[in-house]
Amino acid sequence: MASPTTTTEPVPQTLFDKVAIVSGSSSGIGRAIAHELSAHGARVVINYPFESLRAEAEVAAEGLPAPHVLVEAGLRTVEGPHRLVDAAVSAFGRVDVLVNNAGVAINLPFEEQTLEHWDDIVNLNGRGMFLLTQSVLPHLTKGSGRIVNIVSVSSRGPPPLQTLYVGSKGMVDSFTRVWAQELPPKYGCTVNAVSPGPVETPAFTSLGPEVMEVLQPNISRTPVAPRMAKPEEIAHAVAFLCEERARWVNGAHLFVNGGLVIQ
Repeated sequence: MASPTTTTEPVPQTLFDKVAIVSGSSSGIGRAIAHELSAHGARVVINYPFESLRAEAEVAAEGLPAPHVLVEAGLRTVEGPHRLVDAAVSAFGRVDVLVNNAGVAINLPFEEQTLEHWDDIVNLNGRGMFLLTQSVLPHLTKGSGRIVNIVSVSSRGPPPLQTLYVGSKGMVDSFTRVWAQELPPKYGCTVNAVSPGPVETPAFTSLGPEVMEVLQPNISRTPVAPRMAKPEEIAHAVAFLCEERARWVNGAHLFVNGGLVIQ
């Protein structure tokens, strides 16, 4: 399968030899981010949550031009985030970039959302990235580390049916603001957020006609074009924030959604 990053021009090696963990990178946006960072020279850690998704992760890793490893680590668990970081450090000795991408959503009327849904979404979208970031910090390269949190336009422009998802992404949004002030003085890193709108991934396109009927009006009013984003369009923005030339960008919330939400 071809890499999501396709170009006829040589890709500048602006991330050469950097070590990047991309959580939830066996498919969708995370896969595109992993390929984009690898194309710029980064050594990438591909993360998948279950052994049953090993084959999907292997497919996701096809075509990566830089060294990489595949790590099974379920970030819904308390142990998974630490296991992912341990594997990355064992393979490459350090971490330069952390992309907190792993996440899950449900689209249901508020009355139908349950405590099981709460645990599933909050444990991954909130607690998982909280613990993963804590686990990375002792190994993050001081002076040039990068943390990029994938949020969502839903955190600022919430649609119907997404109470728990929006709440969890609001948590990630708030974490970013706090960490961008607290962590750089200690670690010399930057902390930023990227907020996609609807993205053409298998997870999104499989939502079903009823959900799409609710979400389609938002997609259709996107100013740049009435369509969903391509995963690689999100990945390009993430890669920029990971580069040395973005060293003065900290605490930014970069909306990569065609102008669907502007703040």
